This record gives sequence, C-alpha cells and structure tokens, in this order.
Amino acid sequence: LKVLSQIDSILQSPRAPPLIFRPSKGPVQNYSKENGQGCGFEHLPLTIEMWADQLIALKDLHRSLRKLSLELLPWNTKDPLDNRESTRVEDLQFIVDAILEELEHKEKNSQTQSLQTLSAIVSHFQKLFDVNSLNGVYPRMNEVYTKLGEMTNTMRNLHELLELDSSAPPTVVVDTVGKLCDIINKNVTEQVQQLLGTQDIHSIINKLEEHESFFPPFQALIQDLLCLLEISNMDDILPAVQNLK
Repeated sequence: LKVLSQIDSILQSPRAPPLIFRPSKGPVQNYSKENGQGCGFEHLPLTIEMWADQLIALKDLHRSLRKLSLELLPWNTKDPLDNRESTRVEDLQFIVDAILEELEHKEKNSQTQSLQTLSAIVSHFQKLFDVNSLNGVYPRMNEVYTKLGEMTNTMRNLHELLELDSSAPPTVVVDTVGKLCDIINKNVTEQVQQLLGTQDIHSIINKLEEHESFFPPFQALIQDLLCLLEISNMDDILPAVQNLK
C-alpha cells in the first residue's frame, strides 16, 4: 500500500500528465484495503501501460528525428543520445532546434541569392534594351510590352489573312508574303506587257523611250493650241478649229 500511495501521489502531482484512463466504476476492484473497500488504484496498470507506450513512442520519434537531421544536416553526425540508454524530451527538442536553426539560415541565404538574381536580371534587361539607368527600366518595359502587343496582333491578323494555322512560325508567314509579292510582281509585268503589246523586255524599254521622246513635243503643241484658240479644255480644240473654216 505504501508503494501504491507513492504512485498515487505522483499521479496526482501538478507535474503529472492528465490521465486518459479513469478508474473503473464497475464492481470489480484489483486492490482492496483491510476494510474491504476499493483502494482506488484500479487505473494504475492502465496508466503505467500508457506511459510505457509513450516511452517507446519517444524512442521511435527520436529515430525519425535523427533520420530527418541526417537528411537536412548531413555534416552533423553527433547525436546527444549516443551514450545514453534513455530518451529525454529535451534531447529531442535539441535536434528540432538545430533543424529549425539550419532552415532559418537557409531561408536568409535564399533571400540574399534572390536579391542577387533580381539584380542580375535587371542588369541583363538594361544590356538587352539599351537602358542606361534604373529609372529607365520601367518605361522601356512598357515600350517593349506595347511593341510586343502590336507584333502579336499583326501576326494574328496575317495568319488569318493568309489562312495559316495559328501555330505557324514567323518564318512561314514571311515566306508566304514573299510568294504573294512574287505573284503580284509577275502579274504586273504581264499587264504591262499586254498594255504595250510586247513580250520582250527590250521592246518594253524601246516603247517607253519612244513615248518619252514623243510626249513632250505633243504636250507643248496642245498647250499652244489651247492658248491660240483661247480655250481651256482639250476636247474643245476640234470644234474651235472647225469653226475657223
């Protein structure tokens, strides 16, 4: 009974964890006093069994934390429990604190690297788009964005006009426009040949030279007739000459 009383005092102390298992309210009692009444320690085996399970779980938790520590801190091979048989909560807390400290250190380093990366990106943008100062970065970004939008709209319209697939690259668009220009130039040449009545380029040149030599004197003659006949319309020349007869 003395031992049970000491155990009971430990269970009821402020440092003891709250009991999960309560004393049985049934008629069966595992322990009895001299007067035959229940002594109130029926829950102790269940509680001690629960604590034993927690101690085993504490060792399992230590193994898991140790694996995590070796994964995150491979250079830290020292284990505070290497020379101990028992596992204490403060030792596990030491491992957790070491992991958190390393994570905080990595986060600070990553932020520093991010600032360096952003600075490199801005410098690269300045070189690509010939921006001399940081104040000119935002205006040039807006200009590039506007030009990009215009080019995108132009390419979309060309795809539709040329009846090309939207995934066709710009080189295909340029080639298609070049072919259309060739077709148009060929048609224009044929029309000029039909207009001048010749299929030979040298003949076309001769025809143009004949027109160039003939047209200026003809134009001068027409201007003189308009002045002499005191008329302003070329269609009135023939009626005016007929009236002179």
